[in-house]
Amino acid sequence: MQMRVATFGISDQMIASALRTQSTMANQQIQEASGLVSSDFGGLGSTTQQVLNLQVSATRSQSYIDAATLTNSEIQVMYSAVNSIAELATQFRALLTSATSASSSTDAASVTESARNMLEQTASVLNTQYNGSYVFGGSETRAAPVDVSSTSYAAAISPSSADTSYYQGDSQLASVRVSDSRTVSYGVSADSPAFEKLMRAMNLVASNSPLSTDTLNEALDLAVDAVDELGLVQTRISNASASIETASAYQTEYLSYVQTLGSDLTSVDVAAVTAKLATYQAQLTASYAAIAKVQSLNLASYLR
Repeated sequence: MQMRVATFGISDQMIASALRTQSTMANQQIQEASGLVSSDFGGLGSTTQQVLNLQVSATRSQSYIDAATLTNSEIQVMYSAVNSIAELATQFRALLTSATSASSSTDAASVTESARNMLEQTASVLNTQYNGSYVFGGSETRAAPVDVSSTSYAAAISPSSADTSYYQGDSQLASVRVSDSRTVSYGVSADSPAFEKLMRAMNLVASNSPLSTDTLNEALDLAVDAVDELGLVQTRISNASASIETASAYQTEYLSYVQTLGSDLTSVDVAAVTAKLATYQAQLTASYAAIAKVQSLNLASYLR
């Protein structure tokens, strides 16, 4: 019986299979070294869009966290400034309480001078800057919001009325976006009633000489109100800070969740890949051995 031995087709198929195994091994070796499914989006297949969406979400969430961190630093500066003003208000109230006492021997000129100094200190604190921006000027952050040097402001008489002519800013309070749908307002402007009453009281005492009992009593009433209202301002600032911190904590948790999802889609189990590589190595070794065996066959050897 005539027999025909054709090894070309079998050899070609075996070589192609070995090359595919070798290519797979090369990819697995890259994954083992990098810990990633692919070094580019093209190798992620059907999960590419999902990974891209997760990266966008992570970037947006990080931007909210960064904004919250920066804002809370500004709020701490603002709170510290208000605390300093509250201390000045308490000192001023004590000064007036002493000056209005029936047994007081406080020198009127000394009271006037102290009031003038405190007014200037309060104005200076309200012109506090953070990162080059004035924090008590509303949206007008490039120019000092408080100026008590004008002649018209200094001409204070009792009984007085609210006067914010010292204020150079606007009424737009600062705010920060903490999520896609939420913005937290945290600012307080220098024309707030708490500041206005305190500065008006100081200005009344600083601008009137000799001091009358009516002027001192009105200034004291204003100072008492200012101390109470400054406490409320501090509370509002603290509440805003707490809200921002809570929102930031949520964004941090969400960012961690998104990053974990993204890592699950783009990372590989290195141990599993290493095990697969051992299997592919054995398979490839066997393939090369089989190819060598097939290629060593020839008709003459077969006919012997």
